[in-house]
Amino acid sequence: MSTPSDRETTPTGNILIYGATGYTGTLIAEHATRAGLQITIGGRNPARVAALAEQLDSPAVVFDAADADQAVRALEPFDVLLNVAGPFRHTAEPLMRASLDSGTHYLDTTAEFETFTTAASFDDAARRAGVMIMSGVGWDVVPTDSLAVYVAQRAVEPISLRIAIRIAGGFSRGSLESAAGIENSRTLVRRSGLLVPAPPETTRTFDSGDGAEEYTLASMGDLVTGHHSTGLGDIEVYLRTDSGFPDRDEFVSGPTAHERSQDRYHALAEVTEHRGKTVRARIDTPNGYTFTQLSSVEVARRAAAGEVRPGFQSPASVYGHQLATSIYSTTITDL
Repeated sequence: MSTPSDRETTPTGNILIYGATGYTGTLIAEHATRAGLQITIGGRNPARVAALAEQLDSPAVVFDAADADQAVRALEPFDVLLNVAGPFRHTAEPLMRASLDSGTHYLDTTAEFETFTTAASFDDAARRAGVMIMSGVGWDVVPTDSLAVYVAQRAVEPISLRIAIRIAGGFSRGSLESAAGIENSRTLVRRSGLLVPAPPETTRTFDSGDGAEEYTLASMGDLVTGHHSTGLGDIEVYLRTDSGFPDRDEFVSGPTAHERSQDRYHALAEVTEHRGKTVRARIDTPNGYTFTQLSSVEVARRAAAGEVRPGFQSPASVYGHQLATSIYSTTITDL
């Protein structure tokens, strides 16, 4: 398997990375450049966009996502938009609409639950426009979506899915801005295909191989993507972090390269069969920022090469569960 720095690709289409000057966006733009993709740096701050574009020797475009006409004109030359501009509650919907009007395939790296429901609501319009709308091409939700599909395919007559996500290490300011939306939203689960309020008992113990730990129910994108990818109507998603989400004002930048190399993420998926048996597997990945850097570029590369399916899609619904394990240092283990 290739390492993050040695994989090269043949440019296959024009990709606009919007929000490229942020912490995660810069990591993504740098990797895309090393990979040989044909990218343009995008954002709304002229000075910051120009500086990164010069650093990466890439073209640049400056526009405000909230200006519909400006956004459509900006997107028209591009095959793929990769939106990395969080909080996505401000940028995702207008850029999805602009993508439909410009005929540009839309990707983003959100972890915000409402962005996934918004993306799903554009399914019919995207099919008519011949445009793919795919949210969550980073750590949320590529590993968990791939894992859910993997476990569901191993099960006989699967009826329910539970995902337990374990996050280690620090956060960027942008991630904490997005996390504020997650923390402030009501907790949901999926029952019989519908999103409903969570039951009173919101914690559960999982053992993914390192001993039993307590996880808390959370409204995560897998409630939308897991349903789309597996067809299962009963889904719960649990989350555990090292120390919760700290005050975002305390953090200006994200983890250092050394910190990213030390902190790994993992997730567990359980699928219950009709006969009562539970099928389980675990996915281990690099740090979420490193994984997002790699997976978002890989999905953008595939989309720019024409590997798309119009409408709302999840990563594994188009690229299969092998998408996650195609990413450096990522493995799935049966439990």
